[in-house]
Amino acid sequence: MVFNYIERDSIIHGMTGSSKLLGLLLWTFAAMVTFNTPFLIFLSLLAVTLFPLSKLRIRDVKVVFAAILIFMIFNNFLIYLFAPEQGCEIYGTRNLLFTFGGRYTVTKEQLLYQLNVILKYTATIPLIIVFAASTNPSELASSLNRIGLSYAASYSVALALRYIPDTVNEFLDISKSQQARGIEMSKKENIFKRIKAAALIVLPLLLTSVERIERITNAMELRKFGREKKRTWITSREFKAADYIAVGLGVLFIGYALYFNISNGSRYYNPFI
Repeated sequence: MVFNYIERDSIIHGMTGSSKLLGLLLWTFAAMVTFNTPFLIFLSLLAVTLFPLSKLRIRDVKVVFAAILIFMIFNNFLIYLFAPEQGCEIYGTRNLLFTFGGRYTVTKEQLLYQLNVILKYTATIPLIIVFAASTNPSELASSLNRIGLSYAASYSVALALRYIPDTVNEFLDISKSQQARGIEMSKKENIFKRIKAAALIVLPLLLTSVERIERITNAMELRKFGREKKRTWITSREFKAADYIAVGLGVLFIGYALYFNISNGSRYYNPFI
C-alpha cells in the first residue's frame, strides 16, 4: 500500500482535513527548527501513539515505512561519510569514543547530532503517513482551499493523491501483461534485465495516464470548473473539540521550539557543557 486514503472509524478520521493539515504543518515546523533532543524524543513518542488512535496498522503502510527506513539509513551514512566530526563543530567539544583510522572517528557529539537527525524523521514521518492515510482527498482539497490556496490548485493536489494508487495499479497490470507475453520481470531474472523490462512499461503507462487526464479535463470543463472564483465543498466539515486540540498542540509545540531556541541562544541542546 502506497500513500492512499484508508477508511477507518477513528478519532483522527473524524477530524476535519483543515485541522489535520494545520496541525501537521505546525508540528513539522516545530520539529525542524530545533535540535532540542528531549523535545524531539517527546514528539517522536507522541507521533507513534497516533497509529493506535487512527486504527491504522503497520502492514497498511509497510511499503512507505520500508522506503523511509532505507532513506534514513542512507542519509545518516552519507552524513558520517562526508562529515564524521560535524557534531564536534556544532557543540564545540570533542569526546572521542574510538576511531576507524584517519578522519573517521566516533565521538559523543557526532552520535548526538545524528540521533537528532533520526529523531526529526521519527517525529514527523508517522504524522505525515497518518495524515495521508486518514484524510479523504476530496476533503484535503477543501482543507487547502480553507487555509488560503486557490480551489483550482487545491483540487489539483487532491486529484494527484487520488490517482497515485490508480497509477500504481496500472503499472502492476501492465507488468502482468508483459510477463504473460514472456517478458520475465520476476526475481529469477537479473536486475539489469528487470530494469530494462520495467522501462518498457513506461510508454503504455504514460499513454493510459494521458488518456485519463484528458477524460478528467473534459469532464471538469463540461461542469465549468474554474469559471467562478469560489466554490462549495461537499466534504467540508465544521471544527469539533479534537480539531481545536490538534491545532492547539501544533501552536504549543512551535511556540516551545522557538522559545527554546531564543532562551538557549542556539537551536542545539548541548549536554557537553
